[in-house]
Amino acid sequence: MPKIVLTAISLLLMTTQAFSAPNELVVYTSRKEHLVKPIFEQFTKETGININYRTGKDGILIQTIKTEKENTPADVLITVDAGNLWYAKTQGILESIDSNELLKNVPKHLRDTENNWFAFSIRARTIVYHQDRVKPEEIKSYENLATPQWKGRLCLRTSKKVYNQSLVSMLIHELGEKKAKEVVSGWATNAVTITKDDTKLLKAIEAGQCDVGIVNTYYLGRQQKKNPKFPVKIYWPNQQSYGVHINVSGAGMVKYSKNKNQAKKFLEWLSNKKAQKTFAQVNLEFPVRKDVALDPLTKSWGTFTANTTFDLNLAGQYQAKAIKLMNEVGYK
Repeated sequence: MPKIVLTAISLLLMTTQAFSAPNELVVYTSRKEHLVKPIFEQFTKETGININYRTGKDGILIQTIKTEKENTPADVLITVDAGNLWYAKTQGILESIDSNELLKNVPKHLRDTENNWFAFSIRARTIVYHQDRVKPEEIKSYENLATPQWKGRLCLRTSKKVYNQSLVSMLIHELGEKKAKEVVSGWATNAVTITKDDTKLLKAIEAGQCDVGIVNTYYLGRQQKKNPKFPVKIYWPNQQSYGVHINVSGAGMVKYSKNKNQAKKFLEWLSNKKAQKTFAQVNLEFPVRKDVALDPLTKSWGTFTANTTFDLNLAGQYQAKAIKLMNEVGYK
């Protein structure tokens, strides 16, 4: 069964497919092919279980499984951001997994409270700055980016992206809704431009359109891989308070899977040390296991205190509040 890259239309039209054979799995994934293919190939090489995969947008994949129900060929869903994982759970398409191995390898704050999904890599959404135009000690915190010092110097990614919705959800949890609203309003006031993706944001800082911004670290890592002299650097904010906002990419077993033993085996495999190293390093993310070595580039960014008081299970629950808040302050 060949790999199929699905468009939104083809996903919506697909209602029945041949089920995977006992020695293969079907994975629906919102992650790009070049990020998951090495993982799938490594799993197949080690276990002999073939993986057929379909890529698409998070929401479309979730709704497709929900529509297909028992007719879905999907065994596993892989997606990014705890908000999307929470949404998949609320749509009733994931099944709780009883696995001592997953409970041992994936920390409690990085998995669903009922074991419907597990994180397999961590991404930090932090502040970046131009090395020649900003002194890092000026930055301090997410909140400080709302002060007049940064007016006309801040670049933001669109509020429509779930990464920023989860970041604002964390701020609401940590600061309270009133203070969080003041902060996000300050961001919107200070922003000189709002980009569609983090790569464009980094390029805007490089080009002098702005001096600081908020991105997922792996986007900067990609630029630094291409150009070691790229003039944008990482700053870890809120190290004296609640820490850097983190999120995850993760996966869960589809409730309608016809190969649940194999699906469970795949998820357990993703949590082992060898797979964790590959899973994190392919996209320059951080492993969920502390006993797994970082990529040399991510290690060069230094250590930081991550926020763990905002349980990622809350990301989806706060999402509606975050979207409403961003709309109210004019953050587009």
